[in-house]
Amino acid sequence: MDLITTDIEQEKALLVGLINREQSPEKVNEYLDELAFLAETLGVETIARFTQRLDTPDVRSFVGKGKLEEIKEYLAASEADLVIFDDDLSPSQLRNLEKYLKCKIYDRSLLILDIFLKRAQTAQARTQVELARYQYLMPRLTRMWTHLERQRGGTGTRGGAGEKEIETDRRIIRNQISILKKKLEKIEKQGRTQRKSRANIAKAALVGYTNVGKSTIMRLLTKSDVFAENKLFATVDTTVRKVVIDGIPFLLSDTVGFIRKLPHHLIESFKSTLDEVLEADVLIHVVDVSHPSYEEQIAIVNDTLQELGAADKETILVFNKIDLLPKIVEEEEEDIEATLEEENADEKEYNHLQALKQSFIGKGNVDAVFVSAGQKENIDELRALLLKKVAEKHFKIFPNYLDNNTYWQA
Repeated sequence: MDLITTDIEQEKALLVGLINREQSPEKVNEYLDELAFLAETLGVETIARFTQRLDTPDVRSFVGKGKLEEIKEYLAASEADLVIFDDDLSPSQLRNLEKYLKCKIYDRSLLILDIFLKRAQTAQARTQVELARYQYLMPRLTRMWTHLERQRGGTGTRGGAGEKEIETDRRIIRNQISILKKKLEKIEKQGRTQRKSRANIAKAALVGYTNVGKSTIMRLLTKSDVFAENKLFATVDTTVRKVVIDGIPFLLSDTVGFIRKLPHHLIESFKSTLDEVLEADVLIHVVDVSHPSYEEQIAIVNDTLQELGAADKETILVFNKIDLLPKIVEEEEEDIEATLEEENADEKEYNHLQALKQSFIGKGNVDAVFVSAGQKENIDELRALLLKKVAEKHFKIFPNYLDNNTYWQA
């Protein structure tokens, strides 16, 4: 039985974030930009933002009483349908907020889970997301939620259904978790068998923050019609394609993008899908160099790889979207002017790019290449570096084929 998602098409939302010692007002605004992009990906329009300076979230309502009243007044005067918080809410916070604001409440994890469920195409991905979502929902059921109406036969939860229906929901969830775990175990067993059959071929995997251009690079390297879109989590299902460069064959996989505060249950459920990352000989870590926080995004991806047990893989760092660097130079002109003496915009772009290259390549412990997948710039350089890496693995598997001109017959 498929999990029925909450239909929030065309709905309007308010966003809420906290400013504290770790998050400056500028950083919180950047995070809310990302949250708005997530909401847009699910078809929700953001109409207002609320922030509050608190060292720690209020244990009862996340924000303080005054800010909560401000949000309630705005809800009453606007067309907003739901409030989305840029952090995870505890079960008690969720209950208190729904009771006081009398609207649907989403936190960051539930929003991401709904996006994953909407975008998952394969049986494995859908099963993984459904399992993660049920595990997340179990302790957070409230009388106002309608996630499970069809499984109950169409009875609503808003009209005084009470604790009886919440217990019915819990029973439904427990049963579904059991069914989904068995289904996923069967799918994963088939996946392990399939991967064993691919043991004698080199493997590379694209990883990176969401919406950095992994799928576009996948299309360029494989010359295939892999789906790519300028939205967060355009790719949820792992895609694997065979590639042959100069007679050297290898498998290239495009994996789900990572993101800040990726739900724990989702990481756990997707570990089997991310076996493509664990079994890869080379990781291609794609970075959106045009993003103002690309270094933070690199760190988030590296932390997630660490959690998956893949942090020690040989990695190519691919800085994508270099065609957008002139815009960065223009927006940050005051900061950059001190280090750029040339007046010509092209020279400024060049020097900005050179500074990035020296910063990352100069460390000596990383292979880096700078490309524009959208403009197909420097893709040959990426292809050559990738070939060098996979060829090393290929010739370990087939030591008798050391001549690069010897073409492999699959």
